[in-house]
Parts: sequence; C-alpha cells; structure tokens
Amino acid sequence: MGKLVIFSAPSGAGKSTIVNYLLSQDLNLQFSISATSRPPRGTEKHGVEYYFHSPEEFREKIARGEFLEYEEVYADKFYGTLKAEVERIMSGGGNVIFDVDVVGGCNIKKYYGDKALSVFIEPPSINELRCRLERRGTDSPEVIESRIAKAEYEMTFAPQFDVVIHNDNLEEAKAKALNVVTDFLRK
Repeated sequence: MGKLVIFSAPSGAGKSTIVNYLLSQDLNLQFSISATSRPPRGTEKHGVEYYFHSPEEFREKIARGEFLEYEEVYADKFYGTLKAEVERIMSGGGNVIFDVDVVGGCNIKKYYGDKALSVFIEPPSINELRCRLERRGTDSPEVIESRIAKAEYEMTFAPQFDVVIHNDNLEEAKAKALNVVTDFLRK
C-alpha cells in the first residue's frame, strides 16, 4: 500500500514548482489531480492539471459523496480531491502526492493519519508573495488582493502541518522537500 504526501501553501508560495520537482525524482510518486469548478487557465487541460467541472457538476459529485475533501474557496469556485483518484493511484502501488489548499491538506491528513505526510510551503513574506503573483501575470489586481488576504489567513494553518518549509530560496526549499519526502517514504 502506498503512502500519501500532501503539499499546501498560499497561492504563489512555490508549492506547485516543488511538487513538480519531486515528481521528476525517482520516488514512485503520482500526482493526485484535483477537481475544480474554475475554468482552465492558459493551456490547462481536463484530466492533466485538473478535472474541470461546472459548479453544478461539482455540487452533484459532493451530493454523491465522491470527494475525500473539498472546499468552496471563492463563490462558485470549488476545489476538491476525488476519492476515485486516490484509489486509482494507491491500487496501482504508487505513492500519492497532493497539491491542495490548507484546509484540504488538513482534512486529508486527518483522514489518513500516519500514512500521510503533510508539508506546508511558507513564502518569505506577504510582500514577496504579492510580487510573485504579479510576475505570474495570470490574475487581475483584484484577484491578487483577494489571494493576498486569503494567504494571510492560510499562513495561520502552518503549525498544523508535519513539516514547514520556508521558501525564500527555491533550490534550498526543493532540496529540503526531497529529503523530508524521501525519509518519510523509506519508513
């Protein structure tokens, strides 16, 4: 039976970059593709970055109990982890890696306990987070401000995670994440 590795962070903290780095290592990790009701950004494709569903389809899946965890992050913007996705990876003998929001990360950790390692990626500062989101160029100024407000709240969750990695130097953060995950998978 595989293990689960959960990565959470405020938007722009670098968790997706770190998760992608770990996926390129020889750790038998498979990405748990989350479901969302937001539209695809840029070149995102259904079943690759996310499973894209309308808010109505998402609500129907919630009603049928198909989610391990989910949250309505913004009005009509749902994110969640489908139970079938985790079962698919685990039944094939893989280790599951999650890139989820902090509430989802805490919920998955509660559900799986010691079979899961939860890692919080902490940005160097709120100001640096704002700069990263602006450089990303995918969000309007209003969306960035809303993400910053949410980030301040999300950072209060850090103590609930097994490990907190401060990402003020990406290469160091990637190396620390690799060490922590490798140690956990060897146990």
